[in-house]
Amino acid sequence: MDEKITIIEGPPPIFEAVNDGWALGLNESAQYFSPALTRLRTFNGPALVERCYRAWNAKAPIHLYYRDDDGEEQHAPIFAARNVETSDGHVLLLWVHLNGDQVEYEFDGEDDADEDFYE
Repeated sequence: MDEKITIIEGPPPIFEAVNDGWALGLNESAQYFSPALTRLRTFNGPALVERCYRAWNAKAPIHLYYRDDDGEEQHAPIFAARNVETSDGHVLLLWVHLNGDQVEYEFDGEDDADEDFYE
């Protein structure tokens, strides 16, 4: 049975595109996966990171299970994990592989000044 980390309450995770060379270099598979980063608040980040390390040490996969915006259960393989302690508690950083066919990117429209030029 695969190990997993499950989001049991709260909104769906927000995934950020990853442009770090080390993360992009871990995409060696027959399928195309997009590396992504998500930040999750948790009560015990070190224990969740330890769970990931134990799975990887045993050469076993570990997945993030979550519900998407439509309420459908989704999962993504986790390939790196880190805990960060903040003044508000633990934040778990998870780098995951998302199916490249299902990834949609949102771009911030901060550069609205150029928009007037083309009208």
